[in-house]
Amino acid sequence: MCGIVGFTGAEQAAPILLEGLRRLEYRGYDSAGLAVENGGRITVVKASVPVTKEDSSLITLTRRTDDGKNVPGTCGISHTRWATHGAPTDYNSHPHMSCDGRFAIVHNGIIENYVTLRQELVEKGYEFASETDSEVVAHLLEMYYEGDFKAAVMKTVARLEGAYALGIVCSEHPGTLYAVRMASPLILGAGKGENFFASDVTALVSHTRNVIYLEDGEFACLTPESITVYAPDGAEVEKQISVVEWDVETASKGGYEHFMLKEIMEQPKAIKNAIDPRLKGSEIVFEDMSLTDEDIKNIDRIIITACGSASYAGQVGRYVIEKLCRIPVSVELASELRYSDPIITDRTLLIVISQSGETADTKAALEECKARGAKVLGIINVVGSSIARLCNDVLYNWAGPEIAVATTKGYTTQVALLYMFAVYAAKVRGTIDREEYATCVDAIKALPEQAQRAVDINPDVAKTAKKYYDQEHIFFIGRNIDYAVSLEGSLKLKEISYLHSEAYPAGELKHGPIALINDGRLVVALCCYDELFDKMLSNIKEVRARGARVLAVAAEGDDRVLSEADDVIRVPAAHELFGAIGEVVPLQLFAYYVARENGCSIDKPKNLAKSVTVE
Repeated sequence: MCGIVGFTGAEQAAPILLEGLRRLEYRGYDSAGLAVENGGRITVVKASVPVTKEDSSLITLTRRTDDGKNVPGTCGISHTRWATHGAPTDYNSHPHMSCDGRFAIVHNGIIENYVTLRQELVEKGYEFASETDSEVVAHLLEMYYEGDFKAAVMKTVARLEGAYALGIVCSEHPGTLYAVRMASPLILGAGKGENFFASDVTALVSHTRNVIYLEDGEFACLTPESITVYAPDGAEVEKQISVVEWDVETASKGGYEHFMLKEIMEQPKAIKNAIDPRLKGSEIVFEDMSLTDEDIKNIDRIIITACGSASYAGQVGRYVIEKLCRIPVSVELASELRYSDPIITDRTLLIVISQSGETADTKAALEECKARGAKVLGIINVVGSSIARLCNDVLYNWAGPEIAVATTKGYTTQVALLYMFAVYAAKVRGTIDREEYATCVDAIKALPEQAQRAVDINPDVAKTAKKYYDQEHIFFIGRNIDYAVSLEGSLKLKEISYLHSEAYPAGELKHGPIALINDGRLVVALCCYDELFDKMLSNIKEVRARGARVLAVAAEGDDRVLSEADDVIRVPAAHELFGAIGEVVPLQLFAYYVARENGCSIDKPKNLAKSVTVE
């Protein structure tokens, strides 16, 4: 969840490190720091700022270093921290130094055996300046160092248990960096006369689009002229250079006030990018998929696993896959599935969904189910990510970089790909006829247009948000796919506006939640699943009878709810199985404008991180 950037080259390192950290702000952080080696000495500068202050810690760090000008040197490491062990303070911030000043390290992840290591190091006389688990790495390096940088790194890493991405600089080896990866994202950037490492490619693309993906257990030595990758035993590993297909302009705001608003508006294009390459005329085609028709016919159960918004995309997928394919589908939170002793056979298909491809719980759940015989299909946005490399097959979103912490185009492209897989599998299994298949394909082709129309027919969402931004508690209700969409609508609102919001199946109101309804309480009622519209209308009347204000989400041209709603958000007409994208887009806008009215930090909501790489 932290952001890491390393640089070695001919230019001054500190300004480049600060620029990289700025591009990683979306990952979430509460402190920042950098370490630069110069003339056999390492200079460390750190900054931490409580979330209640206006200035971020990165702004403070930039001021303390005069935009990097007063920290000379051409080789360094930097870090934005999301606190796990120890409060967000300057002394807990990274980089951490060894007692002798030779080593500085940055770390993303958790060292699970740090208590034992710390006790051993204290008994040997090493003094700790922080409460973090990470600091043990710096002292282990000092303990094992006998002039050989690589040997000290290997001996240190051999002692570590847990997840870690490490960046290391040593004062006695000018211009040299080491980078280590184990179950935490870290990539290398190859330049001309300069080389980089970072936890995310976003930090690198302004300098190079040539990247090298490390596998778990691998580590690398970087100098300005070379990158050498090693296996855990120290043997050199040949690595392929991959080329990032987007540039830094793609990751800029493009005139929008916030990345989130830009990414909401990018959804028609993102969905088109996801579906068009997989449509050949009137056919859905998944090229290079190892999952055969026979495999699909033999599936007797599908498990969809993910975290957060990705799991809610999975909820939409569950309804559609079950309806079309007649296969039982369960959606399991990855943080629960990994510890549930799951019942898996070789006829189980695991669908893994992750925007970043680095989500720690999702990766662990995948590994557990794959070891038990499941075939694994991934829906991933980041090419070459850890989870993508573990899957048997991957459907990439191709949505481009998503910078705002709260996902928008990541979610809608996940839903679009689940739709495509559902229709494709239904055709293979023979559970839909040719006519229904053609209807479904047409509905998928219409998704980009629906996402755009969902924006166009709701010009007053900002005004609606002004009416309800001061609600302390908000409830979402829906049935069937509408309920699945309400989960994501509610999550968006709580993530970026910090309002308490919950989503409930409308049929469950009488079983408890209705006790929470009182005068003036806002209930957002999704009424787009036509088969259950009359029952939804009854639920709306129930909450209105108890004083609730109702914001209805209804299909364009459907006026049946007008008499029972205080306000209405319109959704473009769609096939009832494929309307989730058109429904969620205006709910994303509603959440955005509510947060804006409340003056919240929309792109970087407090306590949240874009890529949750620790348990």
